[in-house]
Amino acid sequence: MALTIGVDIGGTKVAAGVVDEDGRIVEHLLRPTPAENPDQVAHTIADAILELAKSREIEAVGLGAAGFVDETRSVVRFAPNLAWREEPLQKKVSDLVGLPVVVENDANAMAWGEARFGAGRGESHVVCVTVGTGIGGGIVLDGLLYRGRWGMGAELGHMQTVPDGRLCGCGNVGCWEQYASGSALVEEARRMARTDPERAATLLEIAGGTPDRIEGNEVTEAARQGDPVALAAFSWIARWIGQGLADLAAVLDPGCFILGGGVSNASDVWIDQARESFARSLTGRGHRPLADIRLAELGASAGLVGAADLARRR
Repeated sequence: MALTIGVDIGGTKVAAGVVDEDGRIVEHLLRPTPAENPDQVAHTIADAILELAKSREIEAVGLGAAGFVDETRSVVRFAPNLAWREEPLQKKVSDLVGLPVVVENDANAMAWGEARFGAGRGESHVVCVTVGTGIGGGIVLDGLLYRGRWGMGAELGHMQTVPDGRLCGCGNVGCWEQYASGSALVEEARRMARTDPERAATLLEIAGGTPDRIEGNEVTEAARQGDPVALAAFSWIARWIGQGLADLAAVLDPGCFILGGGVSNASDVWIDQARESFARSLTGRGHRPLADIRLAELGASAGLVGAADLARRR
């Protein structure tokens, strides 16, 4: 069975693994990312690949990197966590390891992993949405990964949904992730805790009594204990998540949405409300099938597995 290596390159760690044709990780290792010296990242990646390839015949390598990857799947044009600018990552790593290498956006790699081996198995039209600090995504249409003309498609979190809305880190205003992400959850919970501390008594107790110390874990814990403000904050982002998915369905008409990212770990609190919001907001509701809204299955391994499988299809 042909083996490939997938590498998930993060701001703090490089995760690499040997993956077989069925998406199983045969061997796995971690290396710290030398983020303070981005020129050394390629050597860290190469060292991990060479160690994994010592005792196995490896067909190719797939690298998943956060940022804009060009249409040739070779150059990282912009990576905020590693300060890469027009980084020829494919050539650097290929020269170091002597194997074919492809580079892919990490959210695309995750989406492909979930579509092939995770929650999207059996579906040919899949939209994967990662709800964390921001919102990322990946799209599989008719069984093919959609990347866009320049390789920069599926930046779902930066759909501008609110005219003259909140300022986003991308420089625009009103982006979806400003209303439907983990950061939005925390901001809303803090705002309501300041406005109505009595209703937020449990949440504030968990957070040490100060609204500014509220983080996502505290909101989740408080919501599970029935805190009204924490529950309201989750209801707020659930509504925005459902509306955003309905907008995507109007354009892409997928068979399923797959939700991942840190906020999905609290799905028991909000997923049903998101599904209801999606159904209410869907164009032509009542006259079209409802796409499934599923939770990601592969966890932190999705990007690694997806990158490895994309290398096999280079």
